[in-house]
Amino acid sequence: MISHIQLIWPLAFCVAGISGDIIMTQSPPLLSVGLGQTATLTCTASQSISNELSWYQQREDQKPSLLIYDATTRFTGVSNRFTGSGSGTSFTLTISNVQNEDVADYYCMQDYSSP
Repeated sequence: MISHIQLIWPLAFCVAGISGDIIMTQSPPLLSVGLGQTATLTCTASQSISNELSWYQQREDQKPSLLIYDATTRFTGVSNRFTGSGSGTSFTLTISNVQNEDVADYYCMQDYSSP
């Protein structure tokens, strides 16, 4: 059985801030992995955002829930199967031992500057 991990927005989006527009790009746009395998999602910023990045999971018909903040810190109650890494412009969310419950949309958000 294949578990689909789907990203909510595969294209770049732009956030205007004091330091100029920060463009965040996620990849891949759609990722299918087998149960028990590892999924790797990447997020790239157009300029350094230090470690000011969060990862969210949104299951169907539910509100987004915070998984990772400050690029690497797991939010309370989040499984240790979810790991965030990176800093500057390149970030990764790794989901190990993928389970059916991981089927969701995943997205990153920079916290470095606001519009």
